[in-house]
Amino acid sequence: MTAEARTAVVTGASSGIGAATARALAAAGYHVVLTARRKDRIEALAAELPHAEAYALDVTDRAAVDAFAAALDRYPSLDVLVNNAGGALGSEPVATGDPADWRAMYEVNVLGVLHMTQALLPSLTASGDGTVVVLSSTAGHGTYEGGGGYVAAKHGAHVIAETLRLELCGEPVRVIEVAPGMVRTDEFATTRFRGDTAKAAKVYEGVDQPLTAEDVADTVAWAITRPAHVNIDLLVVRPRAQASNTKVHRTT
Repeated sequence: MTAEARTAVVTGASSGIGAATARALAAAGYHVVLTARRKDRIEALAAELPHAEAYALDVTDRAAVDAFAAALDRYPSLDVLVNNAGGALGSEPVATGDPADWRAMYEVNVLGVLHMTQALLPSLTASGDGTVVVLSSTAGHGTYEGGGGYVAAKHGAHVIAETLRLELCGEPVRVIEVAPGMVRTDEFATTRFRGDTAKAAKVYEGVDQPLTAEDVADTVAWAITRPAHVNIDLLVVRPRAQASNTKVHRTT
């Protein structure tokens, strides 16, 4: 099947990596279904792309996810799901972290992936050549101080991908995990620090060229467009200046 006849769903497509991934897949010829809570943003993005549709969706709402899955029946085939919706809240240590923040991160980063994957997996399997992508994080593969809740959630996302790959062995569905390190986007750190732009800027201070959303999207699109028999199990992508979650070269 040619890319032009294929359909990809991207969650969290209103900004950052999700929006960049939607653009990359559209450029590769996919019909892209953009989902996010912010309807105005995904509608504006869909209007820019050659083959795209916007669908307002909260991935933590299972009833809404099931309704979305039913609405996709009008497409001849559903081929790709990019589980990108996620995010971090707060940087407090475990001793003082807000359980509400931890719960919110778990809901979107873990249960959101579960809801979307469960709802769309039958169609992805029926396509005969489906792909599930989980955008986790290097936080899902290592810990760091002040990251407990986010690290726990992204470890959960990583485990979903790893377990699903085992369970689907022999089925016509690939499971790809892409784990980005330090990515500078307009919203991630600002949201994490509750709108404190000065604190968010310090995350990237002195770092020569953090990753961009486009860098990650290029990686995701590359993994998806490999031949059907090639599965990129796990791809960790960091800027050259970052050796680990806690080892970053800064010029200042």
